[in-house]
Amino acid sequence: MSELYGKKKALGRGLSALLENNETDTNAGQISSEFRTGSISSIRISQIQPNPFQPRAHFNETELAELAISIQQHGIIQPLTIRKIEHDQYQLISGERRLKACIIAGLSEVPAYVRIANDEQMLEMALVENIQRQDLNPLEIAISFQRLLEECKIKQEELSQKVGKDRSTISNYIRLLKLPMEIQVAIRDQLITMGHARAIINLPDEKTQLFILQSILEKKLSVRQVEEAARQIIQGKKSWNLNPPTALSPKAEKFQAALNARFHSKVHLKVSPTGSGTITIIFKSEDELDRIISKFDS
Repeated sequence: MSELYGKKKALGRGLSALLENNETDTNAGQISSEFRTGSISSIRISQIQPNPFQPRAHFNETELAELAISIQQHGIIQPLTIRKIEHDQYQLISGERRLKACIIAGLSEVPAYVRIANDEQMLEMALVENIQRQDLNPLEIAISFQRLLEECKIKQEELSQKVGKDRSTISNYIRLLKLPMEIQVAIRDQLITMGHARAIINLPDEKTQLFILQSILEKKLSVRQVEEAARQIIQGKKSWNLNPPTALSPKAEKFQAALNARFHSKVHLKVSPTGSGTITIIFKSEDELDRIISKFDS
């Protein structure tokens, strides 16, 4: 699992600078000499307080249980990052998922990097690390981006450099937070994808957005189908098709193939769930049309 990898990939410059800068490490003058700059220390779980700035609110219970089993078997490969707040008390900076899994696994101590960070640095570290993880849903990423911009006073260009994503990608994520709550919940629960959400957000009003969401959930619509429906709605068309294509029966497929062979042109059959349908013959020129018409006379 991703939590058990060693060194993190593609850390943002803000986070990596904090983690690698000696000024953010604990030293002998601030806590006991057993903690050395850059070293990993064993800390009792009972001494670690939750991170009040934790940007992630939803944890999958099944995945936590799986991680707990892995920790029981292999230990913690990636230490937590914490900061000292009192003589024997610490506050989590990053690694809440690992900490929860350690509690489930019955551990009393965890390996951790002990750092010094003020609240703003702590929030930035937690948010940027969360964004780097591959198991976040798009809504969690969007919230993290928004908090970095608003609470850490980071400009979007600087944020782009920190997290290694272009500005348009960041904007697309943040736009998700403008969607109705029902759609945000569907994103969080992975009932719809980022592609579905990006198509929905372009729709003109909340009522239409919620109708499209319901259609996606009921009819299992693809991103392409939703994009096409959204395009037609924006263009002002009074009717638009949100029905997923119905698979042709063997009889219909055989008939379609026979028409293709007879007219030497592409023929499409579409059959609705009620049994009605259409036959479309494709032609590219008037001469080709004349040739198809001639086949009806033969």
